[in-house]
Amino acid sequence: MFQKNSISSLIRKLEHCALLSPEDKRALESVCGSVRQLPARSILVTEGDAAQRVNVILEGFACRFRLQADGRRQMVGLLLPGDMCDIRVCILKHMDHSIGTLSLVRVAQIPRESADWLMERCPRLARAFWWSTLVEESIAREWVVNVGHRTAFERMAHLFCEVFERLHAVGLTRGDTCDLPLTQSELGDALSLSAVHVNRVLMEMRHNRLITLRNQQLTIHDYPALRNVAGFDPRYLHFDGTNGPSFRAQEQTG
Repeated sequence: MFQKNSISSLIRKLEHCALLSPEDKRALESVCGSVRQLPARSILVTEGDAAQRVNVILEGFACRFRLQADGRRQMVGLLLPGDMCDIRVCILKHMDHSIGTLSLVRVAQIPRESADWLMERCPRLARAFWWSTLVEESIAREWVVNVGHRTAFERMAHLFCEVFERLHAVGLTRGDTCDLPLTQSELGDALSLSAVHVNRVLMEMRHNRLITLRNQQLTIHDYPALRNVAGFDPRYLHFDGTNGPSFRAQEQTG
């Protein structure tokens, strides 16, 4: 996994909304002192837990999920470096979903009281936090469309484009390659597909020379083609602020 010191990915993400002052950054760093490390496939937050802190993903991949009565899991969102697991703890009392790790993960924990203090004292941070929450909602809407109206091939292509764009936005891509530490079963949980169907789609993508997924690394060989087949439009990610153009925009102008 990528090594990034402190909360640089979070700051880089938030600055797609507003440039943060040195004072904003120091205030944010001051409340992110407590860091936990969790192994892959462990539980960070359980549905029903008291909402006491904001967990910030520093390294690794995690996911939001809901469990059905029969044990089936529906993944409802990916959490990548720079993501805050739930700033809503400042308002809501209990978690309405669970969060689990997909890889080795390092998280910084911001107590509820500290998050309240930040938003009261640092208006740029408050605006950036709510921007981040609105982007999460936008992504959630796109996931509903993805599993509800796209073919299996389109779903996977769309997810790959989204992950690449989100990692690129915080400086965590290498050329046309990024981390993707999800098993085929976990891809199925995210896309509402069986592991067998996931395997079939991955083989088709490799055959068409669109992507390679090996050793937890995703390489996109033909981004325009992958984007077109997915009907992917990155505007729902709202990475159109101070940190410059998206990967899609760079590709178009490169």
